[in-house]
Amino acid sequence: LSLLDIVLCLTVIPKVLAIFWFDLRLISFSACFLQMYIMNSFLTMESCTFMVMAYDRYVAICHPLRYTSIITDQFVVKAAIFIVARNGLLTMPIPILSSQLRYCAGNVIKNCICTNMSVSKLSCDDITFNQLYQFVIGWTLLGSDLVLIVLSYSLILKTVLRIKAEGAMAKALSTCGSHFILILFFSTVLLVLVITNLARKRIPPDVPILLNILHHLIPPALNPIVYGVRTKEIKQGIQKLLRRLS
Repeated sequence: LSLLDIVLCLTVIPKVLAIFWFDLRLISFSACFLQMYIMNSFLTMESCTFMVMAYDRYVAICHPLRYTSIITDQFVVKAAIFIVARNGLLTMPIPILSSQLRYCAGNVIKNCICTNMSVSKLSCDDITFNQLYQFVIGWTLLGSDLVLIVLSYSLILKTVLRIKAEGAMAKALSTCGSHFILILFFSTVLLVLVITNLARKRIPPDVPILLNILHHLIPPALNPIVYGVRTKEIKQGIQKLLRRLS
């Protein structure tokens, strides 16, 4: 998750800052489509990672005695390969389709990042299939992950409500707390972004662009904070540092 966040930030934020700070607006044809591919693939990889983490929490709470036999090093390697392969391969046609279009109109993207829709609108060709593929693959990948996450947490909640031992329910919910908060951040920003794109004619054109950038900035900024605060060793390290400074 940390690796995905770092790559997403390094793909988007430096170019955005270069535009606003130094007015460096130029980007090469190949760099633009590379940025497009990384944004699409790594965003879906992050969603898939949350789904695998939800399964991990499900096994930990619903089948605690079998946890070590299910969540093995081999399982983690297979899960990592699945995350990279599924999202890397299925999102690859998006920049390929865009790069095959004829660009005979303007060469100014009405965005500060190379999104598929912003770039393909400059083409003189029909972009219906391009838009349709991104829409279908986006909702298939992100939608299926969300359904499995909701299913995992429904089963977790069902199991937790059956626990009668004192303090066991609070401990079980605490185990899922960090993960649930991260999913909430990720899903909320993504949902707002989708809604603003659907209502594009009713809102200023800069709003979807701003939200698109924030979606690549807010979750990566909050993920280490949410997990770090709840990690005992990091919490103790911060407390020691504050004592030295005080």
